[in-house]
Amino acid sequence: MIGRIHGQLLEKAPPDVLVDVGGVGYELQLPMTSFYQLPAVGETCTLYTHFVVREDAQLLFGFADKLERGLFRELIKANGVGPKLGLAILSGMSAKQFLQVVQHEDVASLTNLPGIGKKTAERLVVELRDRLAKFTRNLESTGSELLAGAGPDNGGENAIVALSDVKEEAMSALVALGYKPPQASKMVNAVYQDGMDSEALIRQALKAAL
Repeated sequence: MIGRIHGQLLEKAPPDVLVDVGGVGYELQLPMTSFYQLPAVGETCTLYTHFVVREDAQLLFGFADKLERGLFRELIKANGVGPKLGLAILSGMSAKQFLQVVQHEDVASLTNLPGIGKKTAERLVVELRDRLAKFTRNLESTGSELLAGAGPDNGGENAIVALSDVKEEAMSALVALGYKPPQASKMVNAVYQDGMDSEALIRQALKAAL
């Protein structure tokens, strides 16, 4: 089991990253809430991981802290929730928001996320309400342990990214999280403002969807 990796961040293409650990490049998928906390490409990061083995693939998921990884693990234990849906849920809302939604039985907020209908949302609340109580109690004492050596991520570059590239990357990330292409396009175009990079665009699109 791979529980944590620490190395140089080589590539960022939300929700995927490539991290070099001792000369070996690890490909990971991150919920966007963790992706936003990554340092610039070329810098060092630490991610807590969950390894999934399937008949057709071996997948590594990364998280900024143990809380988010713990929630992911509880999510994929729930009936009808796989890793992709778990990633989408934790991309659409922070760990704290998700805990509050379950605690307050806020089915409506869950149904705003891709792949979750009313019945699935109701089942998640029933299944997770008691199991997530320990996370709620420990939330205030749990902080992000992601190592970031710098402030905003400029990737060390000042190049202007073409508008089409920014929107395409944002839409690609939303589709990877479970949104249909027309829906992803609509979400991106609804919140785009001049000067936005893809990460900010994804963040605002997901925020507006709730």
